[in-house]
Amino acid sequence: MKFHFIEKHKNKYSVGRICRIHRLSRKAYGSPRVYAQLKKQGVACNQKTVARLMRQEGLKGQRKYMKVITTNSNHKFPIASNVLNREFTADRPDQKWVADITYVPTEEGWLYVAGVLDLFSRKIVGWDMSSQIDATLVERALRMALYQRHPGKGLLYHSDRGVQYASHRIRDILAANQIQVSMSGKGNCYDNAVMESFFGTLKNEWVHHQKYKTRSQARTDIFEYIEGFYNTVRLHSTLGYLSPSEFEATYQKSP
Repeated sequence: MKFHFIEKHKNKYSVGRICRIHRLSRKAYGSPRVYAQLKKQGVACNQKTVARLMRQEGLKGQRKYMKVITTNSNHKFPIASNVLNREFTADRPDQKWVADITYVPTEEGWLYVAGVLDLFSRKIVGWDMSSQIDATLVERALRMALYQRHPGKGLLYHSDRGVQYASHRIRDILAANQIQVSMSGKGNCYDNAVMESFFGTLKNEWVHHQKYKTRSQARTDIFEYIEGFYNTVRLHSTLGYLSPSEFEATYQKSP
């Protein structure tokens, strides 16, 4: 009788699990990541079935697109060559970092977000937010990454050629830490595609579905996304559907 009941209602239980995963992802996950999360939980399922059940329930990953240019490359600071050359993979942590700035709209005005991402694990290792888009914003994100990671000699740091990244202030910090500098070609967003992808994910899954009254509210929400979801929970297809923290932990355990 018990097994007959479960068999009769198994779709209902499956939908309940799917809805919970979708809700906990703040509606960010589409069917591939919901399926991957179910598999991680030991649930026997089929990806096509998960996709069908999600369509029936009207569940899908959130997407909303908006683009504003934040790079000002009209300056006289020295420009580094593109050493990264779109080689977006790394063999170990703290071998290649990429950095960029994006904006977040609030009713008080723009909140600018600077990030530093490790190409090995796609983890955000440094970040900062400000009402001003300047070298100080970039410096604080970089110093956070240096403090948290303590990279060895030979790290490559790639950014666009904006005035914030080309400034003497940032170049001096990189030189003092024996970090090699790399910059994208002029106006070529594909040279920093992984960092662009992260900001696209942040906005499409999270920011564009909120209405922030204040910069403080936006700061709190973005902090929760980066540290409470993206780095520690969100499944990455390029990492075998592990989170960045899980991927690094697996690497550290390997012989």
